Amino acid sequence: QVQLVESGGGLVQAGGSLRLSCAASGSILSYYAMGWYRQAPGKQRGLVARITSDGNTNYADSVKGRFTISRDNAKNTVVLQMNSLKTENTADYYCAAFYRGYSYWGRGTKVTVSS
Repeated sequence: QVQLVESGGGLVQAGGSLRLSCAASGSILSYYAMGWYRQAPGKQRGLVARITSDGNTNYADSVKGRFTISRDNAKNTVVLQMNSLKTENTADYYCAAFYRGYSYWGRGTKVTVSS
C-alpha cells in the first residue's frame, strides 16, 4: 500500500509560481511511476505531468515549458514546480502512483490562480 499526501497548494496571482509536493509512505517510491493530475470544477480529471521510475517525463501540452515534475527517491517525494500560472490552471491537484497495474491517489491540494 502507498499513502500519498500533497501539499503546497494555495492562492496565487496569474504569472506567479507554486511548488506542489507529494510525500509518499508505505512503499519504495523508486519503483513507481508518479504523476500529477488536476480536476477543475465541472471537468474531468486529467494528466498534468508524469515521471517514470527511471526519470522520463511527459507533460500535458498546456503546461509544457511552464511546469516541471521531479522526484527524489531518497526522500520519497515528487514535486511539481508550476511557473507562469494562468487562471485556467485553477483546479484540485492530485498526486498519483502507479505500479504493476495498481494506482494510488492522494486526497488533493487546491490551487487557485487569480487574475
